Amino acid sequence: MSINKVILVGNVGKDPVVRYFDKGVAKATFPLATSETYTNQQGETITSTEWHNIVLWRALAEVAEKTVRKGAQVYVVGKIKTRSYVDKDGNNKYITEILGDTMFVLEKKQVAGPTAAAPAHEADGGENDSSKNNNTVVRSTAQAAGNSYDKEVAGPGGTVNEPPKMNYPFDEGTPSGKNEDDLPF
Repeated sequence: MSINKVILVGNVGKDPVVRYFDKGVAKATFPLATSETYTNQQGETITSTEWHNIVLWRALAEVAEKTVRKGAQVYVVGKIKTRSYVDKDGNNKYITEILGDTMFVLEKKQVAGPTAAAPAHEADGGENDSSKNNNTVVRSTAQAAGNSYDKEVAGPGGTVNEPPKMNYPFDEGTPSGKNEDDLPF
């Protein structure tokens, strides 16, 4: 048995580049930065950043084109794929990519105050409750077709389905209902 699964939460380095192929098939690519901070033996704080090449196809690529922007924090689930190509000088080159099949666009929680109000398109029927986190949930059409979800979430790309809450031993639910600070990663 083998598993090829990647879960990343990071910041988008550039706006997605979207290309359309035959029969309207879309492909979106963008770099994603993940960072790790630690303190070394000398007491210095060290931040190490790793860059990942994200690739999304079809409906997920079209949604990324509309909702993902440079600097946005996203949660991506997919698999690692390495491919090779020959550059213009005839050299063999290799590139490692993350083929995403699920993506959450994580938005910052709005600060409660007299001028801050949550958008009227909340999943709970439009109530203004600025204490809720506004996450856009996006899934590939292949994954959505095989699963039934119990709740719809409205986001910038339209209404999409949210997975049912799962009870994990390390967490009380999935990231879609959590505040950014409560995420298990």
